Amino acid sequence: MKKLFLLTLISFCFLVSFSQETSQKKLAFDKTKKVYELETACGTCMFKMKGSTCKLAVKINNKDYYVEGTSIDDHGDAHSKDGFCNSIRKAKVQGEIVGDKFLVSYFELIK
Repeated sequence: MKKLFLLTLISFCFLVSFSQETSQKKLAFDKTKKVYELETACGTCMFKMKGSTCKLAVKINNKDYYVEGTSIDDHGDAHSKDGFCNSIRKAKVQGEIVGDKFLVSYFELIK
């Protein structure tokens, strides 16, 4: 009975640990796509977009779009002095607007 319980517990832990998504889609530069130099920041904190959480956004032609494909935390501490929640930064990006989102395939902050 102890062996069965131990085997069940180990199996459960194994399944739980491997059911989590561990790898994130890598953003890669594509020479065939246009590169945009855009303002980027937290949509709710800096661009005053609707929402209740901090989320990365870009400004294209004076219109703001939430970003999908990379997150606000993938580029440092959003709440630091020069983080996305406290400053508007420039970035080189590739992607496309789909509906009310910007689907990013490449994202590089400009220093």
